[in-house]
Amino acid sequence: MRQVAEGLRFACQPGCTACCRQKGFVYLTEADIARAAAFLDLEPEEFERRYVFRTRNRTRLRVPPNSTCHFLNEGGCSIHPAKPTQCGIFPFWPELVESRREWLKVARSYCPGIGQGPLIQIETARAQADEMRAAYPGIYK
Repeated sequence: MRQVAEGLRFACQPGCTACCRQKGFVYLTEADIARAAAFLDLEPEEFERRYVFRTRNRTRLRVPPNSTCHFLNEGGCSIHPAKPTQCGIFPFWPELVESRREWLKVARSYCPGIGQGPLIQIETARAQADEMRAAYPGIYK
């Protein structure tokens, strides 16, 4: 694997919700469920009943018909302070940090914050990718 870079530039752009509008799943940890439930002043069981889809191996946000996320609105993420780990780590996901090609593809496709802002040391970006692996062991090896 060729090193991506000494560092990566990223700064979330004000008002941008492009990452939230992509097709795909938002996987959840038990801590994510508890945190979001508390933020919404719900019991974790009630939050799960309303918003979570659970299988034997995966837990993820339920996707409403013709939409991407229950919590995305005009102003952005309505649970931003309690958003899932996967959302908070973006764009430092393993598949992006470890591949310059994928990093640049996301930058071209939908993320105007990639290439902006301060230089994030590669060790810091890799630590975030490792946090993602630890949070979702069934998805990332």
